[in-house]
Amino acid sequence: MSQPINLFTIGFTQKTAQQFFETLVQAGVQRVIDTRLNNVSQLAGFAKRADLEYFLQKIGGIQYIHCLDLAPTQDMLDNYKKKKGDWATYEHQFLQLIRDRQIETRVSPELMDGACLLCSEPKPHHCHRRLVAEYLHQQWGTLEIHHL
Repeated sequence: MSQPINLFTIGFTQKTAQQFFETLVQAGVQRVIDTRLNNVSQLAGFAKRADLEYFLQKIGGIQYIHCLDLAPTQDMLDNYKKKKGDWATYEHQFLQLIRDRQIETRVSPELMDGACLLCSEPKPHHCHRRLVAEYLHQQWGTLEIHHL
């Protein structure tokens, strides 16, 4: 691909449904790739899997895909969130996991172009969606990352 791949990332927390969906539509997102391990929690509100898939299609004609290959393991998540682990350890473990999974062979540049990686964290700094995007950029070299 000679054209750069435009890959977006977004977290749904600390946003109203209106802010969330308008941001995706205004950015021109074509598909949302859900990178959460758990996407049916009551805490997810409008971002629960079935509701999110419906709203994305109705509001923006946006496709929904849940991709567990891009999610952390339950143990990793628990150690970081519940046991208050440190970010550096989580980042190291998660990067090793996606290297081991060879995610660059499980998703294509075509799938990622115009896609938006979704998770719950409001900002990308301490979030695995940023790590996925940066890793794919290292592998493919033609990625432009836009954090929404």
